[in-house]
Amino acid sequence: MMSNVELKVEGMSCNHCVVSIEGALREIGSKGKVNLANDTVKVEYDEKKVNLEQIKEAIEDQGYDVL
Repeated sequence: MMSNVELKVEGMSCNHCVVSIEGALREIGSKGKVNLANDTVKVEYDEKKVNLEQIKEAIEDQGYDVL
């Protein structure tokens, strides 16, 4: 089953941030869409393959804070 979540992420400011976060999420098998204007990341993921904790960790590993 596919789930969607919108996370508030601090520290994103440019296209490099978008590429880093969306790439990291792809690596763990989820799909992310960064919105720099409101500091959010919308993530679509399969609960059977990845959980919310892994998603947060993937973003934080790139140097950003998930609030």
